[in-house]
Amino acid sequence: MANLSEYEPLVGKGIIDQLRRLAERLGPRTLVHVNSTRVGGGVAELLRGVLPLWDQLGITSRWEVIQGDQTFFEITKAMHNALQGRKVPLSATMLNHYLEVNRENARRFDWEGDFVVVNDPQPAYLIQEMRSRGKCWIWRCHIDVSRPERQVWRFLKDAVSQYDASIFSMANFSQSLPHPQFLIYPSIDPLSDKNRDLSPEEIQAVLDRLGVERDKPIILQVSRFDSFKDPLGVIQAFRLVRRQTPCKLVLAGGEATDDPEGPRIFAEVQEAAQGEPDIQLLLLPPDSHYEINALQRAADIIVQKSVREGFGLTVTEAMWKGKPVIGGAAGGIVMQLRNYSTGFLVHTPEGCAFRIRYLLHHPELARRLGQKAREFVGRHFLMTRNLRDYLTLMILCQKPGGRVVELDAPDPECRAHEPLIDPPGAGS
Repeated sequence: MANLSEYEPLVGKGIIDQLRRLAERLGPRTLVHVNSTRVGGGVAELLRGVLPLWDQLGITSRWEVIQGDQTFFEITKAMHNALQGRKVPLSATMLNHYLEVNRENARRFDWEGDFVVVNDPQPAYLIQEMRSRGKCWIWRCHIDVSRPERQVWRFLKDAVSQYDASIFSMANFSQSLPHPQFLIYPSIDPLSDKNRDLSPEEIQAVLDRLGVERDKPIILQVSRFDSFKDPLGVIQAFRLVRRQTPCKLVLAGGEATDDPEGPRIFAEVQEAAQGEPDIQLLLLPPDSHYEINALQRAADIIVQKSVREGFGLTVTEAMWKGKPVIGGAAGGIVMQLRNYSTGFLVHTPEGCAFRIRYLLHHPELARRLGQKAREFVGRHFLMTRNLRDYLTLMILCQKPGGRVVELDAPDPECRAHEPLIDPPGAGS
């Protein structure tokens, strides 16, 4: 468990002092986080890293995980897909089962808190049964709900409207709601096993254990096997690149207990990669943070070709490791990557292939892109900034003000976004 002072060499003494001053202004409080899984996925990783730091700031923190059967998680996955714009039918029977599981969890929980942060749709309806248990209820949405399927959003909005505030990762994800909305970007823990520095020997040991050879440049995508992450599009892009440029593709991902679609998507990816000796699929346990760190540090280029994305912390992690990153122009990825500055944004497999090929043939540009990317993450997307934003939010919730508040938006005019070279005419 990291101590707050250990972040000082990375972010500066002034940031740590600011956190302590904000916590003193807030005073002793109890904070409860609720989500749907303890392992797998970005939300669980965020909570695991930040909870010990809350306690060091004098905020008593608690992490609760709802329980549900297979049917419940199939329903919430369908709900997740619908909120990200996919046409998914949800019957009254399905929605009633979802509500009953929320009621069962409400009966199981016995805590009280000054602030309750409920993450994403799965536990959203807890508030109907537990309103009196928390003084301030905050709904934290980590997914892209900019163009939701209307029926599902109307159903969820009935619950979300009961909250005192909501948090979104992007301004264009926000919806019309009767309470203040806060824009807070997710963050990574630079001292965790997934992001801390590794020696060359540690990296090679992991590659040897996983059977990943470095005989050719490695193109890597790390994500759940989810259709919104477009692993089939990545395979298509790789095949286009390999026609002219030797390289290998590693698709590494794990499973989450609240994502029952994973095995089906993984089977589709296996079928697409069949007979391709230079494509390696790694289905890793959800706690393989150290292994993912090593894979990212060994890769030559990292891809996150999402077609829908909440924020894309795998992009943030790759940038922190100083790697050139190619990302789909979706969700929070567009906040992180700027063409010829901190990475590349693409819309199609062909555009992805073009950028992969371009970076493989321009290694010095790839190195400088990675350097600027790491600097950008250090300024905007580390856990200490997330702590500051939440402390500020809780202070504002005690004194309600405006309806929309944005905390520390990455400045599109800052020098981190200046292109390293004049972009050529070719598009992506």
